[in-house]
Amino acid sequence: MEDSVITFLEKTLQRIPSSSLKSILSEWGFLSAEQLQDLHFQQSKHILHNKVLAFCEENGVRIRHVIQLDMIYNHEYPNKRNWSVYQFSGQQDDALVLNVTEFSQKFKVNLKDLLRHVSIGMKQFEDDAVWIRVAWGDNFTKPNQFKPTYVVYQLQTPYVFISNLNVKHRPLLSQALVIATKHDEIKEIQLRGRCLKSLKDLVLRRYKQSFQTYQPKPLQERHCPERDQGIVHEHAKRLADLKEVATQTFGDGPLPKLETAVFKLETKFKDPENRILTNRPEPFRCAVKFSSPSFLESLKSLVTLGIASAPVSPLLSSIPQKARNHFVISERGPGVPSTPAP
Repeated sequence: MEDSVITFLEKTLQRIPSSSLKSILSEWGFLSAEQLQDLHFQQSKHILHNKVLAFCEENGVRIRHVIQLDMIYNHEYPNKRNWSVYQFSGQQDDALVLNVTEFSQKFKVNLKDLLRHVSIGMKQFEDDAVWIRVAWGDNFTKPNQFKPTYVVYQLQTPYVFISNLNVKHRPLLSQALVIATKHDEIKEIQLRGRCLKSLKDLVLRRYKQSFQTYQPKPLQERHCPERDQGIVHEHAKRLADLKEVATQTFGDGPLPKLETAVFKLETKFKDPENRILTNRPEPFRCAVKFSSPSFLESLKSLVTLGIASAPVSPLLSSIPQKARNHFVISERGPGVPSTPAP
């Protein structure tokens, strides 16, 4: 077994949590049933990994086998990566009848025509998505297996989810994807995050909450039994009213998980008292970034507790409707920046 394969396998095993190692190795299918039975998963991670490495060397493991293991791990733990959402446009007439085999062949052929040294792994999982792992090299160096690009193409949809793609490889991946999916163009839609499921739910409209951002229903007067007429009653009524406002704005179900929301301001500075900035020909630029493990849930909680004023600005509360979390606010109003294809 080559040193590069050993190093790649060691690093892949180190990333897999001990609680998931047994199930991931079983799904991998490279070790025999007898070898899996010989592994004692209660042992220390170091001892366990050494035994797995010995079994893999005994079975003649190759780089393609480790790639499959890495793909299974990333499918099991997609939230370990940062994802950006891209959308195809200009669908060709026969794009709807595209099958996985045809897509895989076209993608591999086109990408390998563009780049001499590139490693491509593909696997279709049960959620109608094709996972693609691309390790990039160039015409002189072998692919770097430690910094791959991951692509998740949701079949029969115009959306693809991409992680760890640098500017140098964007045109190459873009061309291969457009040709393989039978479209004319691909562009980023300014929706990013770690939770792949939430990103899918947003763009595929699986999130079915009804948002009433711009015209929230007026609060109804509550007729409660007479209790204390003091502070306790007023506080409880205020909390109930705030909760109703939050429900009207965000719905009463779980919200998609987004970690950030970014707003970039590009407008002319307007202040009669500050002529230096007002007379500048170029727009005034600044950026505001909201960050939280679950930004929308946090915003809803702030409204419910009365910390954030209600009704919430449409710039924030309409994020799930627009399926965007990066905006540019210009003289014409909020929008998304135009970006080149990946």
